[in-house]
Amino acid sequence: MNLTAENHSIPLSDGNHIPLLGLGTYGDPQTTPKGTALECVKLAIDVGYRHFDGALVYFNEHEVGQAIREKIADGTVRRQDIFYCGKLWNTFHPPQLVRPALERTLKALKLDYVDLYVVELPMAFKPGAGFYPKDQAGNYIYHHTDLCATWEALEACKDAGLVKSLGVSNFNRRQLELLLNKPGLKHKPVSNQIECHPYFTQPKLLEFCRQNDIVIVGYCPIGSSRDASWVNVKCPPMLEDELLVSIGKKHNKSPAQVALRFNVQRGVAVIPKSFTPERIRHNFQIFDFSLTEEEMKAIEALNKDIRFVELDHPEYPFHEEY
Repeated sequence: MNLTAENHSIPLSDGNHIPLLGLGTYGDPQTTPKGTALECVKLAIDVGYRHFDGALVYFNEHEVGQAIREKIADGTVRRQDIFYCGKLWNTFHPPQLVRPALERTLKALKLDYVDLYVVELPMAFKPGAGFYPKDQAGNYIYHHTDLCATWEALEACKDAGLVKSLGVSNFNRRQLELLLNKPGLKHKPVSNQIECHPYFTQPKLLEFCRQNDIVIVGYCPIGSSRDASWVNVKCPPMLEDELLVSIGKKHNKSPAQVALRFNVQRGVAVIPKSFTPERIRHNFQIFDFSLTEEEMKAIEALNKDIRFVELDHPEYPFHEEY
């Protein structure tokens, strides 16, 4: 696979393409200053990023969309150069709510379509005005979900031209098979966004997805922040791993760049989140070196089946293994 800074896209099963390196745009709405996503996405486009991962529940799609539109207006990129992934949140699983949710994302972005739209989690919250419905005891209120019915509503959105490709997120094998084996399936999921990094390499799910022509998109590809409210801080800090450090020194690269290159080199797309200009630039510098077969195998052997994202956090309350 000859990957370059200018061209690092791989094909999806529906004929579209996804850049293997993207920018995650989540920022805590309570603490992230207004305009941060706008400036960082504009910078990222200038650096060379073309893939942006967002969601309605990040509360900043209007800024991401403005950044994309400004860089189109100044001639830096064309709309077809940009790959934007949005997400269907847990409160919008009922079929009649799917298209309105996607249209809210399109309205915020002020774009005619998104390139990829994924079911964020294979479970649902009670529909209503709030994204995180709770009962009087403070527990989340779950809701029955028929993933096949939700998927049919998504297929209609694709047929209407509102989205180019359809995917899922945090799905295990059983949930993927539910969709793949659905009678009358019109558009199969092209991607599955999951946590994936050297300490959580996901070998079984990766192999299953490869067999079914589903691209893995890895979140937390360089680990995560040490925010105890949603991160398992008992996890050892991956970027201090001796092997990643030593391989990095050999290539004159950082452990983060080695971790990103590892996944990209095995066909796993990565979406490191950063609102720090230096890190945004730094994370993009992974196309001027490659890892040897021995280095790839050594990094694969680091797998500890460790998750950084605690899936009992409100944004990730679901967890079931492969």
